[in-house]
Amino acid sequence: MTHPSDDKSLTQEDRYASPATVASALGVSVTTVKRWVDDGILPAHRTAGGHRKLLMVDVLRVVREGQLPQADLTKLIPRSDDTPDQFEELLKLFHQAIAQSNTEQIRDLIIGAYKNGQSIEAIADRLIMPGMKFIGHEWSKGRVEVFEEHRLTQSVIASLFELRAYLRHQAGKDRPVAVGGAPEHDQYIIPTLLAKLTLLDAGWDAINLGPNTPMSALLQAMEDLKPSLIWLSVSHIQNQDQFISEYTELFRVADAAGVSVAIGGRVLQTALRQQMNYTMFADGMTQLATFARTLNRRAPVPTRSRKARAADEPAAGE
Repeated sequence: MTHPSDDKSLTQEDRYASPATVASALGVSVTTVKRWVDDGILPAHRTAGGHRKLLMVDVLRVVREGQLPQADLTKLIPRSDDTPDQFEELLKLFHQAIAQSNTEQIRDLIIGAYKNGQSIEAIADRLIMPGMKFIGHEWSKGRVEVFEEHRLTQSVIASLFELRAYLRHQAGKDRPVAVGGAPEHDQYIIPTLLAKLTLLDAGWDAINLGPNTPMSALLQAMEDLKPSLIWLSVSHIQNQDQFISEYTELFRVADAAGVSVAIGGRVLQTALRQQMNYTMFADGMTQLATFARTLNRRAPVPTRSRKARAADEPAAGE
């Protein structure tokens, strides 16, 4: 399998599109796109030559929120014949890449899925987490050596940090702040990193404190950064009684400050959650994204006027 691109860097061309390209992809006129830019719906940036360019993440975000009458992202981001758009096929290719220790293909599948319009939460829940489970299964069966398991895991992490280079350009200076991490003694990087990327994609200023974060650090971050949301991704608990005690204090402080608390992770089974208070529990990133967008509702895209709709329709014979 050949790779979609030999250039692994995120160039300006990767990040931006012209109003004409966006108009073609969304099935509207260039005038409509420019009006959305003027209204602040689609933030634009000026090039050195004074031309308007739109961030891909802004366009993808509006498309994903389902507020547009038509969308053909193959015009916005040319598809690669090597990057499938169905997650069943994507996961099959992901498994093959793992079996072959093909870290470049792993990278191409993850980045390619996003560049072809898939949401971060879908990539997380339907590709990365099942893929990581498969890596663990192959290691447990002796089909993957420890060093290969580490190498494959690091390739996934590197791909997620590359995705972050897109998402950190998410427009909007008044984004609400979210802070989170994995608790002390929990060394798993990927789940809390996925939470950060999911929240960035949902329009938040997400600050990930990473794995092995003491509750005291989250309390300090809550005081200093004034977040509207705290997330906690829990894949491992060393001392359950201590965890519950420290978490109870974290929630008490957050609740008193009006801060929402979202929790998730494989060890938070029903019996343990019954000892915890929280705003929401997420089985995956899709639920976290839905909750985050509910807390941070963006203004809807304005309805196009009759004149604007007429301008969007092709003339007879075109």
